[in-house]
Amino acid sequence: MPKQTMRALALCVLAATPAAAQDVTADTVVATVDDVEITIGHMIAARDTLPPQYLALPDDVLFTGILDQLVQQSALARIGEENLTRRDRLVIENERRAYLAGVVLDAAAAAAVTEDAIAEAYAQRYSGAEPSKEFNAAHILVETEEEATAIKTEIDGGADFTAMAKDRSVGPSGPNGGELGWFGMGMMVQPFEEVVIALEPGEVSDPVQTQFGWHVIRLNETRIVEAPALEEVREELASEIQNRALQDRLTEATAAVTVTRSTDGVDPAVLKERALIEE
Repeated sequence: MPKQTMRALALCVLAATPAAAQDVTADTVVATVDDVEITIGHMIAARDTLPPQYLALPDDVLFTGILDQLVQQSALARIGEENLTRRDRLVIENERRAYLAGVVLDAAAAAAVTEDAIAEAYAQRYSGAEPSKEFNAAHILVETEEEATAIKTEIDGGADFTAMAKDRSVGPSGPNGGELGWFGMGMMVQPFEEVVIALEPGEVSDPVQTQFGWHVIRLNETRIVEAPALEEVREELASEIQNRALQDRLTEATAAVTVTRSTDGVDPAVLKERALIEE
């Protein structure tokens, strides 16, 4: 093939090849509104705040939509900045403060939850823990000892416990036949728990008084519960670790600054005076 033909073919191939993609960074400017630049970074940050249904849109549609929104917001913000009220400035300051505080706390929470931290929390709670006993019970709650005694007498005479709970109990579990479901030690008030522990499955107690009223209790069944597997409590442990980390970070941050409160003589009701910032 002649060299001229080869060169012509090469030129055709080059012409048909798409241009190399632009080297895009977060600082790449994609629009300007007067002198305000909108960058790829702004668009990525805006995308991160969108609900899931928008993220399912085709890339080109979402790109155009986000850019249009940022352009429109910039145009409106220009007008808004020319007419800022005291309230506007205060709200912006509060939102900036809240956002930055959230960033710090989010970072603390994320850093705290590690596999080692979860494993340690699990070991502290469950290592060497003995199997625990749980109880399934129902009760009928009434206001007086006389009512409770009468109910116990009727049940001893053959009355149906569940039906009586639905008809006579004033507790929130009454419509459900008095059923309380499963609970462990320490979950019920002391007089109630003591009676439950002493009952045999199927047995109905004599009336017992707590701060809520008078109870007639039926123990349905008991069970022995082993320590849960780590995966069963992973989310619970992670949440507790995060909460501790957040409190520690708050304490640390507050201790690192000088706080001077000047609230003497300030009536707390002043917060209702919206007119003070409507200027």
